[in-house]
Amino acid sequence: MGRTMWHAAIAVPAPTEPFWLGLPYWLVGAVLILALFGAFQVYYWVGRRLGEKLYDSRIGVKVGRERIQKIEQVVERWGALAVYGCFWVPMLRHTLPWVAGALRVSYPWYVVASALGCLTWAPLWWFGGTAAVFGWLELARRSPVTAAVVAVVVVGLVAWLVIRRRLKRRRAADDKALAS
Repeated sequence: MGRTMWHAAIAVPAPTEPFWLGLPYWLVGAVLILALFGAFQVYYWVGRRLGEKLYDSRIGVKVGRERIQKIEQVVERWGALAVYGCFWVPMLRHTLPWVAGALRVSYPWYVVASALGCLTWAPLWWFGGTAAVFGWLELARRSPVTAAVVAVVVVGLVAWLVIRRRLKRRRAADDKALAS
C-alpha cells in the first residue's frame, strides 16, 4: 500500500515548488480558474451585445441555428443553473454563455453560477489533467514501450470517437434529407 501511495504522490507536482514561469503549482491553478471565469464573462457580454445577430455571426453559423435554439431552450428552462451545468457538458461549455448573454439571463445570477462552475470544474481538470500528464511521464521514464502503447491506445480511442460522432451526424443529416 505504501508503494502505491508513493506513485500517486509523484503524479502531481509539489504545491509550493516552482511549476510554471516560477509560480507555484497552486497559484498557476488559481490563475487558470480566474482566466476561465474572465472568459465566461466575455462570452456573456459578447452574446448580450450580439443578441439576435448571434445566429448570423461566424460562431453562430459554425454552431448552427438548430443547436443554438436547443441551447436557448435549456437556458430558458434552467436559467443560471444551466450556466453551472454547462461546465460539465463539453459542447455547452463554450456556447451556452453566449446564448445566456443573448437571452439576457440575470447577470448577478450568471456571475454566481459561472463562479461556482469555475471553482468546481476547473480544479478537477487542473489536478486530474496534471496527474494524467505527470503519471504518463513517469510511466515513460520507467517503461517507454508501455507509455508508447498507452499513447497509441488513447489516440486511437479519440480518433474512433470522433469518427463515430461524424458518421452519426452524417447519418442524421442523410435521414433528414430523405424525410424532406
